[in-house]
Amino acid sequence: MRTVRVVTLNIWNQSGPWVQRLNAIRAGLTELAPDIVGLQEVLRPSGGEAPDQSRQIAEGLGYHVAYGAAFETGGIAFGNAALSKFPIRRSEVFPLPKMDADESRCLLFTELETPVGPIPFFVTHLNWRFHEGYVRETQVKAIAEHVKALAPIHEFPPIIVGDFNATPEADEIRFMKGLCSLAGKSVYFADTFGIVGRGDGTTFSRHNPFASDLREPDRRIDYIFVRGPDARGRGEPLDAHVCFDRPIGGVYPSDHFGVSATIRVEV
Repeated sequence: MRTVRVVTLNIWNQSGPWVQRLNAIRAGLTELAPDIVGLQEVLRPSGGEAPDQSRQIAEGLGYHVAYGAAFETGGIAFGNAALSKFPIRRSEVFPLPKMDADESRCLLFTELETPVGPIPFFVTHLNWRFHEGYVRETQVKAIAEHVKALAPIHEFPPIIVGDFNATPEADEIRFMKGLCSLAGKSVYFADTFGIVGRGDGTTFSRHNPFASDLREPDRRIDYIFVRGPDARGRGEPLDAHVCFDRPIGGVYPSDHFGVSATIRVEV
């Protein structure tokens, strides 16, 4: 049996003590040793001076990097990144619907060249405001359409990770899990933590000093989904847990905790 370890983390752009947080993120990745990583709120220069955060994080750790910008301002791009121990065959970025919201989001697609064949890997970050569930609903419907087009049902089960800014009870997450339909459409992706997770799964917590000032309730809003298992057992979640949930060198890596999942890719 072969597996891959997948991690997702919202890195909180360059907020807080970035240099110390960078060291903590890199130390956490070294400890976890994931094969594939999805990052959100990643800054990258687009003509001005800014850190290329995805490459800062990946430097010397053996990862290939792909990046997708959701928007750019002042010579700085804000978006998602994929880090992969496997070569990245191709990547593409898709804007997500924003409705009347004042922020833009995107979906990053990468195709990873692995020993068991190409693995489709998607990274996303949905709108964050509590009352914008209607925006997130349009965004997950768009994500499902892109996944359907880029990872047909008869091919390798796709993996979708990111900061969905919604709890498991929200319709946008219930849609992803096949528990409700939206506009006459339905899909199914396994919520890895929901199926095999250890612990309560909280990824935005008042225990984290970077999050506590917002006075928001503790909740699970970061996910690793996979369309599986298929008829060959590929895409079966085997284990999942919250990660990046403790200080390293006295500093928490981000205002979010991350999620790690082990997924079967070959029987």
